[in-house]
Amino acid sequence: MLENLLKDVASRATRYLDGVTQRRVFPSPAALRDLQGFMVELQDESLDPAKVLAELDALGSPATVASTGGRYFGFVTGGALPATLAANMLAAAWDQNAGLELNSPLASHLERVCRDWLVSLLGLPAQTEVGFVTGATMANFTGLAAARHAVLHAHGWDVEAQGLFGAPPITVVVGDEVHVSVLKALGMLGLGRERVIRVPVDGQGRMTAARLPAIDGPTIVCAQAGNVNTGAFDPLGDIVARLHGTGAWIHVDGAFGLWAAASPARRALAGRIDLADSLATDAHKWLNVPYDSGLVFVRDRRALNAAMSVSAAYLIAGYTRDPHSFVPEGSRRARAIEVWAALRSLGRRGLVEMIERNCRHAARFASELRKAGYQVLNDVVLNQVVVSFGTPEATRRVIAAIQEDRTCWCGGTSWQGNTAMRISVSSWATTDADVEQSIAAILRCAREA
Repeated sequence: MLENLLKDVASRATRYLDGVTQRRVFPSPAALRDLQGFMVELQDESLDPAKVLAELDALGSPATVASTGGRYFGFVTGGALPATLAANMLAAAWDQNAGLELNSPLASHLERVCRDWLVSLLGLPAQTEVGFVTGATMANFTGLAAARHAVLHAHGWDVEAQGLFGAPPITVVVGDEVHVSVLKALGMLGLGRERVIRVPVDGQGRMTAARLPAIDGPTIVCAQAGNVNTGAFDPLGDIVARLHGTGAWIHVDGAFGLWAAASPARRALAGRIDLADSLATDAHKWLNVPYDSGLVFVRDRRALNAAMSVSAAYLIAGYTRDPHSFVPEGSRRARAIEVWAALRSLGRRGLVEMIERNCRHAARFASELRKAGYQVLNDVVLNQVVVSFGTPEATRRVIAAIQEDRTCWCGGTSWQGNTAMRISVSSWATTDADVEQSIAAILRCAREA
């Protein structure tokens, strides 16, 4: 029975993916209404797994957003590379618990392999440690937890043992365009979302290094590699220079922009990321692995382990690497399997080509929209385009029309007082033809709206 079920799911998944390029990007109203078919009373008796799968496919597949295709440009969403999709399915069959090395020697070993590859690709110090988490929010949380430990430990305080009650106060500095995931992480760590010192930014959202405050006492400075709207990078080299000798911990939120460091043509944007103390990124964005995959990089392994490690009589230490010592979770899925598959299938050259292709597509969007008379609000240095179609009302009408048309999908945003549409090109699957088809649809919707 299991063999037939796996063959059935492979057939259904293949059929879905074969049709992604032909379907509309957002589900139809009818498909969304049909989701009510899931709203049934839970039955008493067990059901045949084949029947369960058929029901899930019939009701679920039509109601999905085709974000794994080439014309989804919302929320900096990557697709799933073929190798990572296949690895994901194999990993599900293996069902490895990546908490302890003894749970899964394979998961522990692949984390070590991927750590070495990633550190080399991004030009980070060789001793940098890597944790495999759910996404950039938890990567920011983990990096900032290591930061909290380090800056308080330097002032004689063990925050893991004693908590924050009575601890020396920590100053947290962010740019005025700080991403909400960093603020959420700060809130969860007890450092507060609103007690941060905000540094002014320029017209592209880059932190103005000259406006950094004087540093005194335990301090964490949060920089950004890839503004969520413009793709711009904080001037990390200037920030590092101004903080030299202060003891401040430098954390970089690079949810998607950090991958630019792998491209020789874009690496200068990332500045001196090798001097950062911790960095956070998503693997399910520009590395294009399936969702629920992020990475945290911490230069000081001791700080990361101190913030994350736990011990108990039943937790048997491994010989080389226990993955739970680098992340908040204990039991968890083996995310390194898909990260390994992505890096192994792409290679250095393939990863760079994917990054550069997406950046070229973003530049093409910007060029054609400007040519049509619309205002591109950012310098297109990466894969992000922010465009205004006139008044706020007009822009909102165009965005609604594009989303209703469903040829492609783009989201709305607010950028330095302007209502705008954001185009994020992040998928391996996006082709020149996808871009041209999407440009035509956007311009048609703009004229009609």
